[in-house]
Amino acid sequence: MVADHREASIMQADALALAPTDATGLIRRAAALIFDVDGTLAETEELHRRAFNQAFARHGLDWHWDRAVYKDLLRVTGGKERMRAYHERLWIAPPLSGADIAELHRIKTAHYAELIDTGCCPLRPGVADLLAEAKARGQRLAIATTTSHGNIDALLSRTLGTRWAADFDAVVAGDDVQHKKPAPDVYREVLARLKLDASACLAIEDSRNGLIAASRAGIPVLITRSMFFRDDDFSEARVVLDDLLELAGPKQKTEKQPHAQ
Repeated sequence: MVADHREASIMQADALALAPTDATGLIRRAAALIFDVDGTLAETEELHRRAFNQAFARHGLDWHWDRAVYKDLLRVTGGKERMRAYHERLWIAPPLSGADIAELHRIKTAHYAELIDTGCCPLRPGVADLLAEAKARGQRLAIATTTSHGNIDALLSRTLGTRWAADFDAVVAGDDVQHKKPAPDVYREVLARLKLDASACLAIEDSRNGLIAASRAGIPVLITRSMFFRDDDFSEARVVLDDLLELAGPKQKTEKQPHAQ
């Protein structure tokens, strides 16, 4: 715990506001880029919210998460954990059983996959270019997320093709580790699979929980602001961007933006 705090303090002390051109250098120097999924690769959280509400209705619950409620609940990482936390806030007894939570999550995941399959959730601007450029440079790619393997596959099979996993050297999801973000477990597991030092990698995140998780693992962080987390405190990040198109410079951003909506 002391070591984690020291690592975070060092990251905060070293954190400087890098310009996009400096961020490009930071990216190119990394031996591996480690991506979060929800909010980072794509703006998926609104689809997750809708899928949760569909699951509640199908299960006969009178729950409804509007955007304000869901934004607050996103501080709890993990869908199953989020449902437990919400139920506890309602002061309703008895608590939902593990089987109930698992069934709700199964239904929600199926609805989410259906929504993704409509093609309504493309990758965020600049993501596809960064992935292609990193692959061309010979950099390694990895995923460190709290979402499930099923959700990762639903999104990336639709946006990158069914063979997407061949481009990633490590894919670690929330259920693969004991503790979810902001614990550093997913990042430490990725580092173990890549057999790389933390300082040789760069984490790309969109939330404070993700920033804390990567920082506790000793990995420098680039933030790309997302819909639900754009007002988080990112003071410890090495660089903060609105989206990854900023890496291409103003001219390319202006030209590409209409096609990335």
